[in-house]
Amino acid sequence: MMEDALRPHGIGATQWYILHRLAQVGPTMQRDLVRLLEIERATLSTILATLVRKGLVEQIPDEVDQRQKLLRLTPAGTRLWGKLPDLGFIHDAAFGGFSEADLATTARVLKAATERLNQRMKAKKS
Repeated sequence: MMEDALRPHGIGATQWYILHRLAQVGPTMQRDLVRLLEIERATLSTILATLVRKGLVEQIPDEVDQRQKLLRLTPAGTRLWGKLPDLGFIHDAAFGGFSEADLATTARVLKAATERLNQRMKAKKS
C-alpha cells in the first residue's frame, strides 16, 4: 500500500522515512539514521545518494569531523514533502476497529519481544 501511494512521486518507503524524519524533526546526523532505521551504513549511503542526486536532501560535512554528515531537506525536498499523500490510511486499514487497550498491549509485547531478540543476537556476537 505504501509503495503504491509513493510510486507516483518517485520515492520508496525508506526514502519516505528519511524525508519524514528530516521534515518532522529537522536536520539529522547521518549516523543517527543508521540506528533509527536499523539498516546497514552502506544501504543508507546508497539511499541517500539517490535522494541527493534527486536534489531532495543535502549532506553537510560536520565542522569537526568531515567524515560525519548532517542531513537536511533541500527546498525541492520540502516541496515534495508537502505534496506527498497522508499515509494515515495504512494505519487505519491495519488497526481500525481495535481498541486503544489492545493496541497498547500489542505494542508493549512486540517491543519486549524485539528487545529480547536483539539482546540474544548481541549475546551471540560476543
